[in-house]
Amino acid sequence: MFAKIVKLTSVCTLVVAMAGCASWDSMSHRQKSAVTGAGLGGVAGAVITNGGILGTVGGAAIGGVVGDQIGKNR
Repeated sequence: MFAKIVKLTSVCTLVVAMAGCASWDSMSHRQKSAVTGAGLGGVAGAVITNGGILGTVGGAAIGGVVGDQIGKNR
C-alpha cells in the first residue's frame, strides 16, 4: 500500500512540476531535456525500488544528467 502511495505521489509531483513551469518557454532545449530526464528518472527509480527514497532521488539525478547530455547534442 505504501509503495502505491509513493508511486502516485511521484507521478503527481512530476505532473504538477511540469505544468507549473511558467518559465518552460524561456528554457533552452538542453534545460528542458534535463528537467524531463530528471522527472522520468525519478519515476523510474521509484518504480524500480518500490518507492525507495534513495532510488527515487538517484533516478532523478541520473535522469537529469542523461537528459542534459542528450539535450546538448540538439
